[in-house]
Amino acid sequence: MSNKSILIILLVSILINFSDSVVKRCFSCRSRGDLGSCKDRFKYTNLTQISLESGIGVEAVPCASGWCGKIIETRNSDAKEQEFDTATQRTCLQRGPSDGEERCDDTMWEYKKVFMCFCHGDLCNNAPAAFKSFNFYILALTLVIPILLAQLLNS
Repeated sequence: MSNKSILIILLVSILINFSDSVVKRCFSCRSRGDLGSCKDRFKYTNLTQISLESGIGVEAVPCASGWCGKIIETRNSDAKEQEFDTATQRTCLQRGPSDGEERCDDTMWEYKKVFMCFCHGDLCNNAPAAFKSFNFYILALTLVIPILLAQLLNS
């Protein structure tokens, strides 16, 4: 495979990845207890997984603000570690926190004290281990592209 082919494949794959996140979406679901599909360990990280399973109560909704949330509601503060009677909701937020920082913390939501996580990005309110890290792409760009460009210019 020639250097030009490698460069084209690299650039196309990067553009495809960034184009996926132009329209921000959030996972939207609500479930209570151990049987729900919205609870943590949330197993959905992309639209393909949702489309393969019917009737799961999880969907990806467009989000104009780009801010998604995960809300964990318990009847008492001691129940955070327990599955029983814990409601988990994933949703699009009308706006993000006033300081624009992604975080998780106790807060008030619909007149109730809840544990809530705020994130900004496409389908970012998914499983914690599946958050996209753009550090990899930045590293790849800074290391690979200069090498490929130098080879192209020398050939």
